[in-house]
Amino acid sequence: MTARQPDGANPKPVVLVLQDEPILAGIMRDFVEEAGCDAVVVRTAEAAVRTLEGRTDIRVVFADLDVRGSTTGLKLVAMIRDRWPPIELVLTGALAPDLEAIPARGVFCDKPFRENKVISAIRGFAA
Repeated sequence: MTARQPDGANPKPVVLVLQDEPILAGIMRDFVEEAGCDAVVVRTAEAAVRTLEGRTDIRVVFADLDVRGSTTGLKLVAMIRDRWPPIELVLTGALAPDLEAIPARGVFCDKPFRENKVISAIRGFAA
């Protein structure tokens, strides 16, 4: 996990990537970097919450709803929306959830990834 950057030290928007599978985490990090952002990658929902509690520079969360842990899926994104309302959500998963359950200003990107859709969503939210 990257330490919190001092104000003004990081000109790129920061995206928190939540993915427990190393290969997929690398692909997701690549999408974030292709979108012109810096990625902070975590492997668990608990690590995602700790990271959000410790940093003020995260603008977007790019999360796999299928990550294992005690807080998963839509429960986690609802928590993010409640505790950090300005943070935008780009979500993915093997199976699409009930899209009505996705919080406002959240977008779901199916697997397998459509690179252009993911990168466009990250760029749009990070701008």
